[in-house]
Amino acid sequence: MTEPPSVPPAALAIAPIGEADIASVATLWQRCGLTRPWNDPQADIALARRSPNATILVGRDGNGIVASAMVGHDGHRGWVYYVSVDPDHRFKGFGREIMAAAEDWLRPRVIQKLQLMVRPDNAKVHAFYEALGYFEQKRVTYAKWLDGREPTP
Repeated sequence: MTEPPSVPPAALAIAPIGEADIASVATLWQRCGLTRPWNDPQADIALARRSPNATILVGRDGNGIVASAMVGHDGHRGWVYYVSVDPDHRFKGFGREIMAAAEDWLRPRVIQKLQLMVRPDNAKVHAFYEALGYFEQKRVTYAKWLDGREPTP
């Protein structure tokens, strides 16, 4: 969501996801409308946790997990997925803070470019990333399910 320009500094404690955080993070992603039937959040969390080139960062505000981002790299470019801020805690600067943490996770790994995908109809999120200095690049994304599934939207 777009955050007003006068947002005060956020105060999140950000750290990699722990075992006890998994259910809360999956629930957060569902509350934020980030999950799809073909992407099991528990499986996505497990995959990121197994990879030496990825992590899931969680942001706590003192009362629990209110933000998260899955960040990783392919050795060339960084990627971020599942950027989320609990709907009851938006417009407090938490989105900016979790994105800054994702960028900071990539810098010591000498990854110079961070990319992300946003669905075309999600105008509020487009504005959020533009406010953070991200710019749209015209690309066509192709995908293939390696397990033989039919294409998904």
